Amino acid sequence: MTKSELYDVIIIGASAAGLMCAIEAAKRGRRVIVLDHAAKAAKKIRISGGGKCNFSNYDVSAENFLSQNPHFAKSALSRYQYYDFLALMGKYQIPWHEREHGQLFCDRSADDIVQMLLSECHQYKVTIQLDCHIAKLEKNTESFFVLNTSIENYAAKSLVIATGGLSVSKMGASDFGLRIAKQFQINCIPTQPGLVPFSYNAQDKNKYLSLSGIALSAEVNYAGQNFIENILFTHKGLSGPAILQISSYWTSLNNTLSEPVEIKLLPLLNLFEWLLEQKVQQSNMMLKNILAQQFPKRLVDVFVQAQSMDKAIKQYNDDVLKTISDIFQNWQFWPQGTEGYRVAEVTVGGVDTNELSSKTMQAKKVPDLYFIGEVVDVTGHLGGYNFQWAWSSGFTAGQFV
Repeated sequence: MTKSELYDVIIIGASAAGLMCAIEAAKRGRRVIVLDHAAKAAKKIRISGGGKCNFSNYDVSAENFLSQNPHFAKSALSRYQYYDFLALMGKYQIPWHEREHGQLFCDRSADDIVQMLLSECHQYKVTIQLDCHIAKLEKNTESFFVLNTSIENYAAKSLVIATGGLSVSKMGASDFGLRIAKQFQINCIPTQPGLVPFSYNAQDKNKYLSLSGIALSAEVNYAGQNFIENILFTHKGLSGPAILQISSYWTSLNNTLSEPVEIKLLPLLNLFEWLLEQKVQQSNMMLKNILAQQFPKRLVDVFVQAQSMDKAIKQYNDDVLKTISDIFQNWQFWPQGTEGYRVAEVTVGGVDTNELSSKTMQAKKVPDLYFIGEVVDVTGHLGGYNFQWAWSSGFTAGQFV
């Protein structure tokens, strides 16, 4: 074997999953090195959650994740849970708080999480090599993984791929992990941006452009999935938590034109029944002013511009009021697409879970090769689930590498 710096474990990717795996492997006495092409470790953690890092959630289950195998994540998620991560934070006295829907955030900064992970790596003598670009990777006849890099050559019996997905491309995201999988003939599920805003089609852009900046509660449905949170009109399309959630299920890989995204604005209000009540209680008020009691005036003007709203509500029969209520509460939205990996928070798809052991994260075809975190076809909902998958899958692999 060509002379290489020898380790027990090489981990490619110095972010959430990779650092967690490194810590756990090093605790077991393994000699570990983490390689990353970036100049700083954990760049995605640093910018997450508006700089506050939504590091987990009180309510984590396999139902919060998308995957070709919906059961795959269960083993790792049960092995390392949110309270295990809270215990680690407690060791470093990192303050945190809960927000809506069980989301857990740092009080101060995401950098607290980064420094905690780096401190753990230092404590257990993990080597972290940044600005390291891999030119060649192979498994030799002696069953060592050998990496030729811009720094030097490295070799190890165990190799962990924790390179993340294609999301947040400005941070240097790439398909490197998927290319490694394909090199070893490991199947990958086609990828697409997830937790990403929708872009308008040309007709809708002209219609809704003036609504940019308006946010309101909505129930969003697509392909049997349902989310009730805010949506946000932007100058490019629709965003906000409910849109980001449903976007992970909307796919350009299928015939997307067969089914619209269904949006019910103000889902806690039965708008038709309310309009009937107003027809009795405020019979002489103009319909557009009645609607403006529930919706922003700009939105009313745009949504019902084809209708004449300048008459008193008593002049509209019930069928017309039902039609108007459906404009707001049975909105059929046809996205042109999404804003892509540039702004996507996650990557949907990745290394096929059927190729991996759910108990170890090891590739079934290639002994001692592991895939963890976002590179795997396990994608969480918005709300700390993707970080929890990173901690759980990294922890799990760290027990076996």
